[in-house]
Amino acid sequence: MDMAAEKLNSLRNNLHEHFAGKESIIDDLLICILSDGHVLMEDVPGVGKTTLARILARSIDCDFGRIQFTPDTLPGDVTGSSVYNMKTGEFTYREGAIMHQIILADEINRTSPRTQASLLEAMAEGQVSVDGKTYPLPQPFMVIATQNPVEFMGTYPLPEAQMDRFMMRLSIGYPDETEEIRLAKNFLAGKTVNDAASVLGTEDIINMKEAVKKVHVSDGVISYIRDIIRLTREENSFVTGASPRAMLMLIRSSQAHAYINEREFVKPDDVKAVAVNVLHHRLSLTPEAKIRKEDTDRILKELILKARIPTGT
Repeated sequence: MDMAAEKLNSLRNNLHEHFAGKESIIDDLLICILSDGHVLMEDVPGVGKTTLARILARSIDCDFGRIQFTPDTLPGDVTGSSVYNMKTGEFTYREGAIMHQIILADEINRTSPRTQASLLEAMAEGQVSVDGKTYPLPQPFMVIATQNPVEFMGTYPLPEAQMDRFMMRLSIGYPDETEEIRLAKNFLAGKTVNDAASVLGTEDIINMKEAVKKVHVSDGVISYIRDIIRLTREENSFVTGASPRAMLMLIRSSQAHAYINEREFVKPDDVKAVAVNVLHHRLSLTPEAKIRKEDTDRILKELILKARIPTGT
C-alpha cells in the first residue's frame, strides 16, 4: 500500500502542477479511472476540461484521443467502419476515433442521439461492434465527456441510459485567486500540457484498479449504500430513483475513495464523499419540484443524512 500511495501522490502532484483548479476534481478523476468509470464534465468553456483530460493521459502514459461532436458526426466516425479492399476482395475494419485509451468526447450533447448511442457499448463493455464483429478497446479505457450547460440551441439532451453510464458528473468551476495567478504565470513561462511528464505506466493503473476491487466492503456498509439508493426511489421530488447500476458504481467508487486515502476497507465517510457526484446526474426532478425550484444536490445530501449508518464501522 505504501508504494501505491507514493505513486498516487506523484500522479496527483503531476496533475496539479499543470492544472489550475480544485484538488478535489483531481481526486474525483482518479477515483473514476481506478473504478473503471467514465466522467461527464458539465461546465462553461475555458475552465480546463480539455487540459485536464490531456494531462491525465500524459501522466499515465496513455494514448489520448479527442472526438469533437457536431450535428453531422456519424456513429461510424466513433466506432469505425468496414471498408471494402478491392485488392483482397474482403472488408477490413478501419478504426474509429474511439480506439484510444483516454477519450475526450467534447460537446457530446451537440451530436444526434444515434451517434451518442454509439458510445454505449464502448463505455459499458470496453468494446465496439461493427458489422457483427467485436473489437476490444485498449486498456485502461476512459471516456471524459463534456457538455456546456449554458448553450441550449442545437443540443440533444443525453438520454437516461447514456447518463447512467457515467460514474460521475463533475463541474470544475472557476479557479480561486491563487490558482488563477499560478495559471497566468505558467502561461507566461510557456509551460504547456506537452511539458507534463509520464509518472506512471498503464500497467500501474491496471494493477491499482485490481487493488481497488479488493478493498473490503462490509455487509453494514453495503446496507448503508442500499439504504441511500432506497431513499432516492421513495423521494417524491424525483421522477425515478437510482438504478441498481448506480448502487454498484457507488460501491466501487467508495472502494476507490478508500484506496486513494490509503485504507483497505470502506467507511461510511467514503460513501458520503462520493455519493452526490455518483448519483445526482441519474436523478431527474419532477415538474412540480422544478416549479418549487428544488435542488437535486440539496435533496441528495438530506437523504444521505437520513440513511441508517451501520454500527461498528
